[in-house]
Amino acid sequence: MKYQIICDSCGDFTPEMKADPHFRMVPLSLEIGEYRIMDDEAFDQADFIKRMAASTIGAKTACPSPEAFQKAIEESDADEVYIVTLSDQLSGTYQAAKIGIDLYTESHEDSPKKIHLFNSKSASAGECKLCLDIRECKEAGLGFVEVVDIIEKKCNDIVTVFVLESLETLRKNGRLSAVKSFLASALNIKPVMGAVNGIIVKLDQQRGIQKALKRMVQLAVERAGGAEAVKDKRLVITHVNAPERAEQVKEDFLKEGSYKEIVVTNAAGVATIYANDQGIVAAL
Repeated sequence: MKYQIICDSCGDFTPEMKADPHFRMVPLSLEIGEYRIMDDEAFDQADFIKRMAASTIGAKTACPSPEAFQKAIEESDADEVYIVTLSDQLSGTYQAAKIGIDLYTESHEDSPKKIHLFNSKSASAGECKLCLDIRECKEAGLGFVEVVDIIEKKCNDIVTVFVLESLETLRKNGRLSAVKSFLASALNIKPVMGAVNGIIVKLDQQRGIQKALKRMVQLAVERAGGAEAVKDKRLVITHVNAPERAEQVKEDFLKEGSYKEIVVTNAAGVATIYANDQGIVAAL
């Protein structure tokens, strides 16, 4: 059975995934004031980071239209279509995909395609990990129902953590007061953040980026069940213009345990906005 894995552009595909026809991305749009682009293969991370730094207005994203998801399903020749989106607590993308599926089924009543939509309850590295998990299931010969059951469980169990180098995007978007932003910057405080049931929460904070990253790694492994539990897990690390930092984080993870696979990828546009330059996201 042919299969297709469709993900929104916060999935931060690796170059290998982009070249694999089993994967398809539906882009969000990116905005800085009047400047607006699609988060697709033409996204220029370096240019966008410069524009974010120069603007007094916070960068924002807009979810894809339902019709974009409908089109992605229609253009797929797969028998099975799996769709992975950002947490429904973070974006309207999940709802857009849900409506897109309804539009497709209403206009293709006799279609034999099996379609399932996953709420990742995560973002970035988490979405990427789930997409790779789906491919692994299909390459192992599992059927549609088996894949859905396994990946739904993984959506509920996924551990997503991140550390931001800068809080500027949060400040510009009004999610952090100027006073708190100033104090955090002056004291070099770096919050360690994570997703709990798809909602972003602060897990800890440390003085300095290195301490924050190491604490992030420790918390990720702890929340995933410890060193023994992570042996069977795929680890995905997404970085924003910070390949050397990502490799350092990878080494820190290896000090805490071994993993089925470790994937390192550079962020696309959505994660570049919210994790900001030099940010790191990890998912187990």
